[in-house]
Amino acid sequence: MIRKPDQSRPRRPFPDARQDVRISEAVAETAQTRSPSYRLAFDDPEFLTRDELRPVRLQLELLKPELAMAERGIVSTIVMFGGARIRDPESLSADAPDTVRAMARYYAEAREFARLCTERSLETACTEDVICTGGGPGVMEAGNRGAAEAGGCSISLNIVLPHEQIPNTWGTPELSFNFHYFGIRKMHFLMRAKAVAVFPGGFGTLDELFETLTLVQTTRMAALPILLFGEPFWRRVINWEALVEAGTISPGDTRLFHYVDTAREAFDAMNDWTAAPA
Repeated sequence: MIRKPDQSRPRRPFPDARQDVRISEAVAETAQTRSPSYRLAFDDPEFLTRDELRPVRLQLELLKPELAMAERGIVSTIVMFGGARIRDPESLSADAPDTVRAMARYYAEAREFARLCTERSLETACTEDVICTGGGPGVMEAGNRGAAEAGGCSISLNIVLPHEQIPNTWGTPELSFNFHYFGIRKMHFLMRAKAVAVFPGGFGTLDELFETLTLVQTTRMAALPILLFGEPFWRRVINWEALVEAGTISPGDTRLFHYVDTAREAFDAMNDWTAAPA
């Protein structure tokens, strides 16, 4: 009698890559096997980090988080940008400068905003409206923390920096990724974004905000709620009206974002949002 093949398991006529790595490691050591040229190309860090392999590394950095999030079933995210230097108000000493104390309120608002979003995300088993941050300190920590305190998951997109930006401890470990390329990291911020909340920050936050605005303005990305926390801060830092007067942006471009002041206001604005007319 001929046994029917097991249709539940895909037939693999060739050994998989991990199997070949194990076989190669078990080979007897000789002058030839000790040579770097003998290593499997995909198991050779020195080869993979050559300048000529940059296109491959770009692709790997795009694929690794993408596959992990797809396997987790994550459909949409709520992205949070903001300064790494904004402090947790609970950690401030009594003699903390007034400016530091004033900015610390955004940590509290970011934490609360993430909690509100995650409570709704839990209704979809954390597949929609998942909080996504840069994984570092400050506002990023507050976002991951609020999600964890709500009992949900969150995404951390960290990056290798000279001063070693280690990930905060609140992000979901299985959804914590590390990047070499800023450009690929920013793509992952926006690939599943349903809304973007931007808190006060520095160069990195401004870069992320303007990349988002540019993509929406040029219709390279579908319009979505872009929520700027702290109207006085943003109006002082960016003179939008001067750009309109100079003719470098259109008057309608200032409708691409919306000012908010509190977590609840941002959450409601996100839920009530409709795209501005073209």
